[in-house]
Amino acid sequence: MAKVIFWEKPGCQGNKRQKEILLASGHELEVNDLLTESWTVETLASFFGSRPVSEWFNPSNPGVKSGEIVPAEVQPEVALGMMVEEPLLIVRPLMQVGKQRLAGFDVNEVHNWIGLNLASVGERDPRHCPCVVFG
Repeated sequence: MAKVIFWEKPGCQGNKRQKEILLASGHELEVNDLLTESWTVETLASFFGSRPVSEWFNPSNPGVKSGEIVPAEVQPEVALGMMVEEPLLIVRPLMQVGKQRLAGFDVNEVHNWIGLNLASVGERDPRHCPCVVFG
């Protein structure tokens, strides 16, 4: 199995679930804080590959949710600069195995990349933080 360097937002329930899936799949984790890392434009760009800019952004970020930031309308260089300044904009998690890097936790993509025990995934999409229901 793989040694995965995993950048998370500490306390994020979505990242917690993603780590559980990786561990249940036999992977080893080195966990880092996404918010305190000294990101550069070049380093961040290496996680996104050829994905559209709209997939680089954390859809749960208040600025994205409110429509203040429209990821599909942001130029790549501008998006990377915004993320260096405000890491909460970055889709989570960022992961690295060897020299290969990936942003986000699409189950099929991660499975094809390093393999997952799909039985450990469950019904809820692990890309998103669990909803809190009040009432």
